[in-house]
Amino acid sequence: MGVEAVVVRPRAAPMSAEPRAAVTPPGPVPVEADGQPDAAFGLHVALSVVAGAAATATWAATSGDYFWPRWVWLGLAISVAVHLLVRWAALTPSRPGKAYRVTMASLAALAVVDVLVWLLAGAGTFYPRWSLTGYAVVAATLSAIVHRRRLPWASSSELVERVDVLTRTRSGALDVQAHQLRRIERDLHDGAQVRLVALTMQLGRAEARLEDSGDEATLALVRRARDEASAAIGELRDLARGIAPPVLADRGLAAAADALGRRSASPVEVDAVLGARAAPVVESAAYFVIAEALTNASKHVPGAAVRVTLREEDGALVVLVADDGPGGADPAGSGLTGLRHRVEALDGRLLVTSAAGTGTTVRAELPCAS
Repeated sequence: MGVEAVVVRPRAAPMSAEPRAAVTPPGPVPVEADGQPDAAFGLHVALSVVAGAAATATWAATSGDYFWPRWVWLGLAISVAVHLLVRWAALTPSRPGKAYRVTMASLAALAVVDVLVWLLAGAGTFYPRWSLTGYAVVAATLSAIVHRRRLPWASSSELVERVDVLTRTRSGALDVQAHQLRRIERDLHDGAQVRLVALTMQLGRAEARLEDSGDEATLALVRRARDEASAAIGELRDLARGIAPPVLADRGLAAAADALGRRSASPVEVDAVLGARAAPVVESAAYFVIAEALTNASKHVPGAAVRVTLREEDGALVVLVADDGPGGADPAGSGLTGLRHRVEALDGRLLVTSAAGTGTTVRAELPCAS
């Protein structure tokens, strides 16, 4: 009976087994963008240390007095710094200002190198001042280009442009508002007011027919309805006149001022010397200044003579309303305050002079130059 030899073979490692992690020396090691260590930088540092140590050992073996390995170490340190700067620039995500930051870091590194060379050379006359001045000029120029919007004069220029844009857009908005108000006035005048007038006429005819019927109750109702319709017409006319009087749109500011003077309870004299018509929003503001001033004069100094003067002076429409009353008007009153806001919205100015015994003068200056 023979004996079979048994050969014991070592068990092969499974294919899926993970390789052992390499042992890395402690210390900070630059990493790539994916988180893996930068092997090239580690090799660079190691070779630089070996070269520097070799230079130092050679100097020690020759017992030299001048420590020349300092220049070797400086050159090796510069090469490591350049490696770091290049890797940082390559791995930094592309974002606004990346080129500026890389350039500034490079200038700072050059400045440090120049100062180190000066120190190692004996720290005599500070010749790096010329190179440092050049670096500072380049850095200041780049900073001024990159941050040009933050410079004081750039901010002032942008502010001026912004104010100009806001002025134009506000002027356009006010013009649109004036046109819309005039359109509403026409709709009221040509639409609702006409219908109410027709209704009043029909009620008048119905009232005439009912007078012969003897139905006093129905006649009273119809008569009351006609009176209410007439009152509604009057209120509608006042509302339309308060929005945009037709005479202002059709015949201009001088005619509108004359119409206001004829309706006023005080004797009014209008002196208007105007050229081309101003913008609708300017004419509307001037009209309401005259209307409010005449209303105040009729209310507080009834019977006092009032003079309305309209002139164009230095690209502005000047409205002057003066009365012969006792004066003493309150410039902070609600009516005059509302006028002041209306005028100031057009970059105009409203002045009220009302000293005791000298009457009251309202002066409005409204820019109307194209």
